[in-house]
Amino acid sequence: MAWCTVVLVMVVASAVLLRWRRPAWYWLTFGVALASVRVLVRYASVMDACGLTVPPSRWRLALARMANRPIPGPRAPRIARIGLTRTGLVLRLKLRPGQDAFDVAASCDRLRHSFAMYGVTSRELHSGVVELRMTGYDVLKRVQMPARTDTRPMRVPVALREDGAVHYRDYRAVPHALTLGATESGKSVYQRNLVAGLAPLDVALVGIDCKGGVELFPLARRFTALADTPDTAAALLDALVAHMADVYQLIRAQQRITVDVPDAEIAADIWDLPADLRPIPVVVLVDEVAELALFASKAEEKRRDQIITALVRLAQLGRAAGIYLEICGQRFGSELGKGITMLRAQLTGRTAHRVNDESSANMAFGDIAPDAVLAAIQIPTDAPGIAITGDSTGGWARIRAPHTTLRQAVNICNRHADRTPDLPALAPFRPRFGPLAPVTAPAVETAPAAA
Repeated sequence: MAWCTVVLVMVVASAVLLRWRRPAWYWLTFGVALASVRVLVRYASVMDACGLTVPPSRWRLALARMANRPIPGPRAPRIARIGLTRTGLVLRLKLRPGQDAFDVAASCDRLRHSFAMYGVTSRELHSGVVELRMTGYDVLKRVQMPARTDTRPMRVPVALREDGAVHYRDYRAVPHALTLGATESGKSVYQRNLVAGLAPLDVALVGIDCKGGVELFPLARRFTALADTPDTAAALLDALVAHMADVYQLIRAQQRITVDVPDAEIAADIWDLPADLRPIPVVVLVDEVAELALFASKAEEKRRDQIITALVRLAQLGRAAGIYLEICGQRFGSELGKGITMLRAQLTGRTAHRVNDESSANMAFGDIAPDAVLAAIQIPTDAPGIAITGDSTGGWARIRAPHTTLRQAVNICNRHADRTPDLPALAPFRPRFGPLAPVTAPAVETAPAAA
């Protein structure tokens, strides 16, 4: 009997240690089984307490009276499927007549407490079917991306959602995006993960970094074009607009609008063209958009209007030509001048890290998801990398990108430097790499020798 007690104590001690030091391992070894039993046992009573039940139907009441049996109680949504993941549980519920998906979404916080889970989110799959995603631990505290992800052309994994799902940046679905974040909020790490995910793909990367190139120029071997001053950025954007016009002429020449061609084969963008004629898609990363919009003289104002006009044209017309925008900045507001709100209207994807003022969060989510504004301004300063993401559908989620150092991103870009395409229109802006300058002074000063 003594050895059973020793084994039990060792198991309990191991569970406590894993839950403290390795919550993911604890979930896979102990937590998933305990949570499954807890959810299935408490399900009916929890749903009744949360008001997610409906009275029995009339035919069930009539059948009970005819059979002289007790009146049946209220009915909870039926569990169509329960799934186990590496971060939690997934319940697919079939709603009863009279129930609404909004009722389930409004009860997520009560379900989290009742089932003793870390987080519960819901989404409606289709009419009458709701999916509950439950997380057993804080997946954003120590982000670990899954080994396998659902990668597709122009779709890269960049972060982890609070429900344990992978957050993808899909350029085919969301062509242009805005990313905001104050200093030390994790915006640069998010951008590195984006570049590292795009590096192995057949895509041309174009960077505009007016902070002297400190963010993007270390990754220059994977970039087709780079600009580090507003003047160079204006010329680069004009070249991109000219490249976009050339791509449209190619599409017009290859549309194949004849009576013997099916409608599905008529080309309207670069993805409808044959693979041997399809131009390379271009992703434009603007590191600090405010530096392009500020001016202090008439000449700089003229250059600023030229830059913003080019960005708006690329945002409005670039998708079909395979040109996608990633606009980043610490501050994004109407005080940046005319054309800024027009540019924002074309940026479907929105991501906000910790911001210093509520107006920046309003510029990110005020027009698409007002609930996300409050979540964005509540991000603590001691949690860099936490961000709120949303799109024009009104949905939003809390995400966090895995910590990628600048050295890791540079190594990935250098490894895939051979994939960097040459675009004739952008050739003048191709970064040049010369030999390293000789060191004329010692890197570390040495103390003078003792007399």
